[in-house]
Amino acid sequence: MKFSDIPSHEHVKERLRALVDSDRLPHALLLEGPAGIGKFSMARALAQYVHCTERTGGEPCGHCPSCIQHQTFNHVDTIYSFPILKNGASTAVSDDYIDEWRDFLTESPYMNFGQWQKRLNNINGQPVIYVNESQDIMRKLSFTSHASKYKIVIMWLPERMNVDCANKLLKLIEEPLPGTLLFFVSNNSREILPTIYSRLQRIEMKRLPDDVVSRYLLSVNPSLSDADAMAIAHQSEGSILSAEKNLTMNEEAIDFLNKFMSLMRLAYARKVAALRKWSVEVASLGREQETRFLDYCNRMMRENFMCNLRIPELVYLNTPEREFSSRFAPFINERNVERLVRAFSEARRDISANGNAKIIFFDLAVRVILLIKQGQ
Repeated sequence: MKFSDIPSHEHVKERLRALVDSDRLPHALLLEGPAGIGKFSMARALAQYVHCTERTGGEPCGHCPSCIQHQTFNHVDTIYSFPILKNGASTAVSDDYIDEWRDFLTESPYMNFGQWQKRLNNINGQPVIYVNESQDIMRKLSFTSHASKYKIVIMWLPERMNVDCANKLLKLIEEPLPGTLLFFVSNNSREILPTIYSRLQRIEMKRLPDDVVSRYLLSVNPSLSDADAMAIAHQSEGSILSAEKNLTMNEEAIDFLNKFMSLMRLAYARKVAALRKWSVEVASLGREQETRFLDYCNRMMRENFMCNLRIPELVYLNTPEREFSSRFAPFINERNVERLVRAFSEARRDISANGNAKIIFFDLAVRVILLIKQGQ
């Protein structure tokens, strides 16, 4: 993995290169930020850069023995640590799943946790980094490095260390062994044991720009239109994983658009009986899907308001949404947009609080009748 293989994050790359080149790399480093933005790839590129014997132009060379070993996840002085399941065993360490791990890194470079759960044969399990892992890491680090100056540990999701594991690893962070580096990669650093978090040098990685995510989507799905790719990228909040998920949720997205269009058309026509039937239908979705639908409705309110303001560069709609909004947007304006957003937000709050979905959605539909009229 080279730095150039990772989209965006140029400032982070420059900082890491400078730390290595000046021999000021901290012994315990944390890359933190949202899931699906390339943090683990950055840790891999950093480890390869440290071990490379022929660095050139701020990149690992890609052809020395160390680089070749890194590319196949077999570098003798690189230790991977990650959450696992015991699956009935009394003890468990990462090496028990090393073959599954290598396959996972190949198929999911942006580290899809759900895919890792499938690799562990338990999608409902909660993988953990157990206390045996810290003992195994310390044992491996006690041996001198074989092929390079440093032995490197790359730990994915340190927030999933159990307390015993974290406490044992704390000693290694406070009193590092000579020639050892610890790279931690976290999706939720607030859940890391505070005594460990405070002792790490932290580098925050930000969400990816929408255009970067859009280009990625077009590369994996060339049939996607530019507008649809940008709309999905914007909805995904800078995460490749979220974008991949949104790309495969077309069926739900189409259903949400149809339900949204039905609500607005029926509300405009003031068909109260039909809206009652609509509310019963939407209430049958189940609470998780109902909240996602209300989030979708709020997004459509904001996008249509932007359409009405004629600011196309701030509009992120896919093709079917854009076709509907070209006619609907004039009804969403400064006279009603804030109250519409509030209505959908309050309905979401009530659904999340286990309110009666049929009553909540019918009340919402009646409010939309009144608010659409105010926008005319």
